[in-house]
Amino acid sequence: MQECSEEIPQTKGSPKKTSVAINFTDNTMCILGTLYAGEMKKGLFGVMNYLMPLQGQLSMHASANEGDDGDVSLFFGLSGTGKTTLSADPRRKLIGDDEHVWTDDGVFNIEGGCYAKCCFLSRDKEPQIYDALKFGAVLENIKFFDNNERVVNYDDISITENTRASYPLSFIPGAKMPAVGDHPKNIIFLTCDAYGVLPPVSRLTPEQTMYQFISGYTAKVAGTEVGIKEPVPSFSACFGEAFIPLHPYKYAKLLAEKIKKHNTRVWFVNTGWSGAAYPKGKRMSLKITRAIIDAIHNGSLDKVQFKNFDVFNMQIPTECAGVEPEVLDPMNTWESKDEFKKTIRKLAMGYTKNFQRYAKDTGEEVIKAGPKIQILPFTQLTEI
Repeated sequence: MQECSEEIPQTKGSPKKTSVAINFTDNTMCILGTLYAGEMKKGLFGVMNYLMPLQGQLSMHASANEGDDGDVSLFFGLSGTGKTTLSADPRRKLIGDDEHVWTDDGVFNIEGGCYAKCCFLSRDKEPQIYDALKFGAVLENIKFFDNNERVVNYDDISITENTRASYPLSFIPGAKMPAVGDHPKNIIFLTCDAYGVLPPVSRLTPEQTMYQFISGYTAKVAGTEVGIKEPVPSFSACFGEAFIPLHPYKYAKLLAEKIKKHNTRVWFVNTGWSGAAYPKGKRMSLKITRAIIDAIHNGSLDKVQFKNFDVFNMQIPTECAGVEPEVLDPMNTWESKDEFKKTIRKLAMGYTKNFQRYAKDTGEEVIKAGPKIQILPFTQLTEI
């Protein structure tokens, strides 16, 4: 695909070189000026996000897998939170890695394949994805060690960090075919909190689920965009704001109705930093996150004691198999408790400011499920 050099006349009001235009009257889509093949799949996802809710079905920017007992888990998360990695579990069948619909009968995969990032890909870290990239897969923006032998160098990101791989779902060993499943037993919201103040796992009420779903939080760190020198909160409603044509509350309400009807547990998992904000803190290890996900799937995490996590008022476990207890409460990992309190307050203020965009058309019970910010003296507020 070639980049457009001037304004596109077919998309009135769009000064950008790249555009995706959908006509629901004659069922056509026009994609212009993009250097990213993902616009095709996301364009169709936008169509589903319009049509499905009108029929009472929930379209979701989420991955899904299934255990041996038929228990289904959904993973919601923005780019870089681990959605594709964590759903590709060799002990569970993959239903899909990105786009699904939750209907009256269960969930189904909108797509017939996967579209995974392959930046710094290795068999040690992500064996299922690595082994799926064989003859029949399509690679995008990659380079070879040697053009003659055509061996991919996944560490070469000289074109862009957004290197991608497309492959059929059947390339994943043990993938669920056909790609359908029962009603979810667990839903996992993934965030990469670069402030280092959110717990590695917490359990959400239906109201908190709606609030976090509408917020769609993760964080940008230095290196992701020009000019970013410290963590910046990034919010994308329903974990896919660019693809939803309706008000986020419409999708959140459908989600809440379904989790109540099917007694689905919702968990908020932080795959980001711990001990301090980026870059001082440490990234949550994949080993810890996988131990948490395993405890969710085998049901053990739901049976331990929980305590309240201040400011966000979420319930956090006091123990989890394979995880040191002190890690479960992020304040314990910070050397300066005062700095922790200041930082979590800063993130809470970011949440509150962002949610003002949706408050007018959102139920009061959802607004109240957000973080509670302690009023500080003016001198302290000016420092935040």
